[in-house]
Amino acid sequence: MSTYITDIGKRAKAASASVKNLSTDVKNHILMQCADALKENADMILDANKKDIELAREKGTSEAMIDRLALTEKRIHDMAAGLITVMGLPDPVGEVISMTLRPNGLQIGKKRVPLGVVAMIYESRPNVTIDAFGLCFKAGNVSILRGGSDAVNTNGILAQLMRDILNENHAVSDALIFIDKTDREYVNELMKLNEYVDVIIPRGGASLINNVVKNSTVPVIQTGVGNCHIYVDKLIDDEMAINIIENAKTQRYGVCNAAESLVIHAEVAERIIPKIYEVLTVKHGVEIRGDERARAICPEIRPATEEDYYTEYLDKIISMKVVDHTPEAIDFINEHSSGHSEAIITKNYNHAMRFLNEIDSAAVYVNASTRFTDGAEFGYGAEIGISTQKLHARGPLGLNELTTIKYIIFGTGQIR
Repeated sequence: MSTYITDIGKRAKAASASVKNLSTDVKNHILMQCADALKENADMILDANKKDIELAREKGTSEAMIDRLALTEKRIHDMAAGLITVMGLPDPVGEVISMTLRPNGLQIGKKRVPLGVVAMIYESRPNVTIDAFGLCFKAGNVSILRGGSDAVNTNGILAQLMRDILNENHAVSDALIFIDKTDREYVNELMKLNEYVDVIIPRGGASLINNVVKNSTVPVIQTGVGNCHIYVDKLIDDEMAINIIENAKTQRYGVCNAAESLVIHAEVAERIIPKIYEVLTVKHGVEIRGDERARAICPEIRPATEEDYYTEYLDKIISMKVVDHTPEAIDFINEHSSGHSEAIITKNYNHAMRFLNEIDSAAVYVNASTRFTDGAEFGYGAEIGISTQKLHARGPLGLNELTTIKYIIFGTGQIR
């Protein structure tokens, strides 16, 4: 293993002993200054981001992916606002979440403590650098961040600004360590750093996540890809359905909570599919890939393959399937979904409740866009990712999910 990665692990482990003991007031003060630093240095951040975007375009990167990479002044201010929101959230560290009295007089409690050293491996989106640092820091953790090579200039500036604020406040600058090496071999070494790293969180495409899950010897919290579905039931408000579908697919294409597949009840298919085609394809240029029943109604729809129904496109493409009833829709979604976010559009209460109960995904919606699966929208200020696994966290990973439990026991001399 390279000295570079081993040294990072040692530095992170050493820093965690101090970071976990920082008071809430100190952490909040630093987060406030970090937010100010983002806004005050927006021009420098945008200059670095411009370099990354130019390199991405030279490599032929799709516009949807460039949108994930691109920062604007508003997005920088949103990142700063996320830190302020995290600052205002209750500090989970030290919270005693239960205390019971045993017959022998022992008091046994559960107390929230930091995970320790959290390594984050992610792609494209520079805001992850700030979200990951802010959440990990507030939860008393050290963060080791390794972003994608396509955002190395932007991420480097963002990380350095945060480290500068830590230094200015006489805190441990190694509360955040940024890996600026783009060779994948460093990622492979990081995944074997059990002695120093407590958990690894991958955030990005399927290949990145699968590589970490299959090869890491460090425990992994798996954030999943977003093959998100919207089911249009037979009893609907057409205007509401179209508005939700348009928002879920077209607001941003390169995000994990964008809709990638539509499931349409056969009784409304002839009425609603042409309207969907009009808003998605004619208005926004989205390519729809559908089954034979959908194409019989709208021949302009391209044929879908079985692979399409499993695909997170992150692009101007969406799949479509026509079904005969709600149970068929539920079975289809559970088979093809990545377990991220699914929605039903319906006026039928029983269908809505069945959908909520039987869909096996991290977030399930009734009559709302899947785009709300987001830490900020859920009131967490930000999130470090959307977990599609069931241990130890599911859905947006916020402050509480970045802690673990320590048992605390009070006695009066008991022996066993």
